[in-house]
Amino acid sequence: MSEGPLIVQSDKTLLLDIDHPLSTECRRAIAPFAELERSPEHIHTYRLTNLGLWNARAAGHDAELVIDTLIKYSRYAVPHSLLVDVAETMSRYGRLRLEADPVHGLILITTDVGVLEEVIRAKKIAPLLGVRIDPETIVVHPSQRGAIKQSLLRLGWPAEDFAGYVDGQAHEISLKQNDWKIRPYQELAAEGFWHGGSGVVVLPCGAGKTIVGAAAMAHAKATTLILVTNTVAARQWRDELLRRTTLNEDEIGEYSGAKKEICPVTIATYQVMTKKKNGVYSHLDLFDTHDWGLIIYDEVHLLPAPIFRFTADIQSRRRLGLTATLVREDGMEGEVFSLIGPKRFDVPWKEIEAQGYIAPAECIEVRVNLTEAERLSYATAEPEERYRYCATTRTKRNVVEKLVDLHSGEQILVIGQYIDQLDDLSETLGVPVIKGETPIKERERLFAAFRTGEITCLVVSKVANFSIDLPEATIAIQVSGAFGSRQEEAQRLGRIVRPKADGRGAKFYSVVSRDTIDQDFAQNRQRFLAEQGYSYRIIDADDVFQGKI
Repeated sequence: MSEGPLIVQSDKTLLLDIDHPLSTECRRAIAPFAELERSPEHIHTYRLTNLGLWNARAAGHDAELVIDTLIKYSRYAVPHSLLVDVAETMSRYGRLRLEADPVHGLILITTDVGVLEEVIRAKKIAPLLGVRIDPETIVVHPSQRGAIKQSLLRLGWPAEDFAGYVDGQAHEISLKQNDWKIRPYQELAAEGFWHGGSGVVVLPCGAGKTIVGAAAMAHAKATTLILVTNTVAARQWRDELLRRTTLNEDEIGEYSGAKKEICPVTIATYQVMTKKKNGVYSHLDLFDTHDWGLIIYDEVHLLPAPIFRFTADIQSRRRLGLTATLVREDGMEGEVFSLIGPKRFDVPWKEIEAQGYIAPAECIEVRVNLTEAERLSYATAEPEERYRYCATTRTKRNVVEKLVDLHSGEQILVIGQYIDQLDDLSETLGVPVIKGETPIKERERLFAAFRTGEITCLVVSKVANFSIDLPEATIAIQVSGAFGSRQEEAQRLGRIVRPKADGRGAKFYSVVSRDTIDQDFAQNRQRFLAEQGYSYRIIDADDVFQGKI
């Protein structure tokens, strides 16, 4: 028995003692293949999942490395059955391969005939297949390349895709790098994607995912379709590409609710792509009526279902997903894996912070009490209304007011879910609010004023969760959210970790109602923080009023 920080259990749970001196080293070692489930004060619980192990395998980590890591850090003997299970699960990846064939177009090849016999008898797979060429090889209908990968993943036999990609229409794109230099991890991320062909790059908000996209475009040197969350993000991508690459204004088009430009590099919003006209997704033909060499999915963890369905039909195009976290609260990580590709590059937030590329952040939960009247309303509310009752308590308004006062002179974002709560805070604080109905031009004006310091505090709804670059923001105060979403926690923390010109750190406050589901949801959201190595303090509202922060 060693004195390691990890307890490995036969039910595939890993218990990490975070007070152990090797806990940080261990967390980094298990991060590529284990998923954090719970993160209370002293013992964090991770789980080994099939998808996590297959993602690790696709990223070049073999079973031997995973097993060695578990044995190295485990406090007790690792159950033999678990080691066998890890080896067998990881060996499933790649026993089936999709390859291009000059005669038949697309074929499925196996290194294990028994596996091929098993899958071709599955009801959902049989219609996707053509003739059997030999015991190890069967023809796949080329149009079903995405669908068969989805179906094989669900069966537990993920296929490696070696069928290659069309080059698309050539278009010269290079990085400028005259007044800036690509960071080493950005270069590694772009190269990891390019050599893998398709897949996902996971990097913290503020770590320059747009630069990774630009570097991938420079590798492809082809027409590129970039899908983004909203029009503000589209314009930020455009500005960044003009600054960092040899592209000029005429080569970059915007395809949104406001404009319908198609250029060698076209930036489209998910919103316009998923808009229906007479029951039909009329804009989805943008995917296949142009000879794209590369498709980039910004914030790929938000990929809408219609785009998922269409992605299945464009498997011959190189696809790059960019995200700060692969967590999807709808459990569709498997769809990202099979249709966009496996995780090709991932760096913990703390590692990027240690290199000085994102700002250090302190995470603080402020707990407030409901008033007696609010407690009664909460207790008697319908289940679906309970979160609104406790998340929008008036007690939070007083705490936010005091926090804004204590951080006077800093750049502050107050972030929430419920519009009436945000309107109330905007009025109380005497600052502007940005929400879904705020016109694009007004949003851009307010964000620009915030960047220059003309405005020092903004109240924002979830429209500011994604792809908004506010580098000087140092304080975020979260008052309500999309229930227990870890994905949203990552995005909101990401608003304030852009590196500051003066090297200052950031503070991320979550104002939470005690003894309610608001507190339960907060615990789930904090799993993301713990997974990335952030510690967080819990303080009482009284501490805020006494200035003890």
